Amino acid sequence: MKVAFDHQIFSMQRYGGVSRYFFELLSRLPANGVSVSVVAPLYINNYVTVDATRRSIRGKYVPYDFAGLPQLVGLADQIAAPLAWLGSDADIVHETYFSSKPVGRAKRRVVTVYDMIHELFADEFPDAKLVTAAKRAAVDRADHVICISENTQRDLVRLFGIDPARTSAVHLGYSLAAAPDDASATDGEHKSSLLYVGGRGRCKNFRTLLQAYASSPTLRECELIAFGGGPFLPQEQEEIHRLGVDDRVRFESGSDQALAARYRSAAAFVYPSLYEGFGLPPLEAMSHGCPVVCSNAGPIPEVVGDAGMYFDPTDVEDLRTALERVVTTVELRANLRERGFQRIALFSWDKCATETAKIYRGLV
Repeated sequence: MKVAFDHQIFSMQRYGGVSRYFFELLSRLPANGVSVSVVAPLYINNYVTVDATRRSIRGKYVPYDFAGLPQLVGLADQIAAPLAWLGSDADIVHETYFSSKPVGRAKRRVVTVYDMIHELFADEFPDAKLVTAAKRAAVDRADHVICISENTQRDLVRLFGIDPARTSAVHLGYSLAAAPDDASATDGEHKSSLLYVGGRGRCKNFRTLLQAYASSPTLRECELIAFGGGPFLPQEQEEIHRLGVDDRVRFESGSDQALAARYRSAAAFVYPSLYEGFGLPPLEAMSHGCPVVCSNAGPIPEVVGDAGMYFDPTDVEDLRTALERVVTTVELRANLRERGFQRIALFSWDKCATETAKIYRGLV
């Protein structure tokens, strides 16, 4: 069986969650009897430059980096793609993002839906209408739609009104795993930070976390570190100053190794999101022995299971209480850590690839 991925995500992202997903599938599907190629006349993605996957790509890597490059590469690919697909004998095209017009050539089509955030939080995204229209077109022409969580699957069926039989939920794996002999994933030493990871848009609910943190003398004994997602915006800096925690809240960014070190040194990882498509950071935290304190919204309980301390993300007091319990209770942290190690055994990229291959086989 032959499957081809289109150019879209590989011309959009140097690094990122969606391109990581397709890179992991590209690396693992051959072990499941699936021959995979990527038809991308030009691409900027760095994951697929490693030797093991580069041989599967029909295209040329663009090493330059400047503002507007993804748009230029994407436009070039749109022009060149019809010619590039002429030699393809794929049984299935797996579209890597959403396009209003079909991309690639094959008898069957698959598309993956990662979340319904543009539909549920449209006011946050200037391009929400365009993304929704392209997503609906991609979903309508697909023979099967893969969703990365059961929650996203339910949202898709409810909001787009498609037949549930045309959909499947396939959980992601996680990539930022601790080394097997990583002795630092313990609670033997004093840990003096709380960790938040990723973007801070409205649905990420970072402001509620700030309010809960600032209102608690106990929590303020720990530094709050926001890792990734870009430096604080002026309005965020104003909020931090207004709450009087300028010297306790800090932005950091860095490599995967730097993030892993932060997971290992934190007293707790906090995930206050109002909505997610899946939620990889809690799994990353668990793999490094970091206790997870998380929202009970969306697919987060589906991912975290019994390995987290939950709170209502709309309730500042509930968030503060949950965090204080974890920070002040050694036994609870140890329990969450142990449950986390058990929980992550349920998620792997190998399992994701195996379930995806099964869906492909059902279409040909």
